[in-house]
Amino acid sequence: MDNNQASSAAPAVNRGAITACVILAVIMQALDTTIANVALPYIQGSVSASADQINWVLTSYIVAAAIMTPPSGFLAAKFGRKRVLLTAIAGFVIASILCGLAQSLTQIVGFRLLQGLFGASLVPLSQGILLDIYSVEERGSAMALFGVSVMVGPVLGPVIGGWLTENISWRWVFYINLPIGVLAFAGIIAFVRETTIDLHARLDWFGFGMLSIAIAALQLFLDRGEQLDWFSSSEIIIEALVCASAFYLLLVHTFTAQRSFIDPRLFLDRNFTVSMFFIFIIGVTYLASLALMTPYLQTLMGYPVMTAGIVMGPRGLGTMLCMFIVGRLIGKVDTRWLLLTGLGLTAWAMYDMTGWTPDVSQWTIVSVGFIQGAGLGFLFVPLTTIAFASLPAHMRGDGTGLYNLSRNIGSSVGISVVAALIVENVQANHASIVSYITPFNRAFETPVVMQSLDPMTAAGRASLDSLITSQATIIAYMDDFKLLMLMSLAAMPLVFLLRRPSSPAPADHSIAME
Repeated sequence: MDNNQASSAAPAVNRGAITACVILAVIMQALDTTIANVALPYIQGSVSASADQINWVLTSYIVAAAIMTPPSGFLAAKFGRKRVLLTAIAGFVIASILCGLAQSLTQIVGFRLLQGLFGASLVPLSQGILLDIYSVEERGSAMALFGVSVMVGPVLGPVIGGWLTENISWRWVFYINLPIGVLAFAGIIAFVRETTIDLHARLDWFGFGMLSIAIAALQLFLDRGEQLDWFSSSEIIIEALVCASAFYLLLVHTFTAQRSFIDPRLFLDRNFTVSMFFIFIIGVTYLASLALMTPYLQTLMGYPVMTAGIVMGPRGLGTMLCMFIVGRLIGKVDTRWLLLTGLGLTAWAMYDMTGWTPDVSQWTIVSVGFIQGAGLGFLFVPLTTIAFASLPAHMRGDGTGLYNLSRNIGSSVGISVVAALIVENVQANHASIVSYITPFNRAFETPVVMQSLDPMTAAGRASLDSLITSQATIIAYMDDFKLLMLMSLAAMPLVFLLRRPSSPAPADHSIAME
């Protein structure tokens, strides 16, 4: 039987084995989005990096993945999906080992870039395989399982990373990819057949180059803007101009070239286009909130690394539970109501977090985290299902690449923006609070206050400054959580732009099973 006409009624054992293998590959890639979060303070000390420099360990990985995600469809067509997937897994594992061996900031950032470059194709190719081997009726459940692997990975990352960092070494947050990668590699060799290779496939190098330049310039602009005082720096101005120019050229080229890097026909599908905006917002709100929670728990609340990972873990439980529930509701309940429920739960969780202080109880952190994870479960599965439900099968490869690109860019932008806002708002809040520290403030007449916070002594001024900085930081985190809440609420009207596809796209069972 020809690979392109393979029946979906393949042996269930082989289909289950293929699913397990690609899910392992996706989990490996998804874990590395956040597994290094809780280890950042330890990595920072080992490589002698500053607080703003160490964020590159996170963003370099996401940026590289964002740049290399769209060409995954071309690479699969040119060299075969199985071959590209095996190469990606092998390269990802090798880059992970090099990250664990890194001795300087430059080395670890460089190896994280390699991780992102190799790992970029793991998610879209795995998603394409699952879409191909399951029938239209079974895709809701398949996407639920896929969604668990994509979104629970970032949630379990802090838990696993915290345990490894505390009990062994931060280097093991990278070494752990070796056994997972070996299992996925062996399984794909054994169970997945190669797809038909198109020797005439061509990559639009100009379009790819403009997209890469735009993403890289945007990330530099966001990461270095706060440090260099934004547009008062010539470097930031240049990066903004390069980003805008590259994006403009990409748009013009996309809609005028005969064979552009991004097929503009993808955007004729309303559901796919709206879903791209949705997944961008999810990337911003969800992973940005995870990036905020780690330093909040460890720095402001003084949690040990392991405890911080554990209290963040219930997010994953909420996501897993709701993804499997929603997977069964797909086709029975209007997708738009599921998405509204997810956005509502996310906004509710963020609203609760705007009132947090370091005195908040562990139960509150766990319960609110569970609600936030549940919101993601109501978002990811129906969104992924409806995004590709009416997309023609021959455009699915490019579609999955572009869809995951939007999620990666959202994650990267979200992490950079909330990190920059924390720094900026701490300074502004500190200055605002300090304005009330005057000799005429009657609070300093209290003997208890004067004993420890006397502004007339060096020790008192130091204690007072520490207290003010702590209060300013708490308010800055509240402001960030409020921003993420407003973004979740602002996304709600987009739900009404989605529509149920009139007829599902024909299945393209290009993956045959032995």
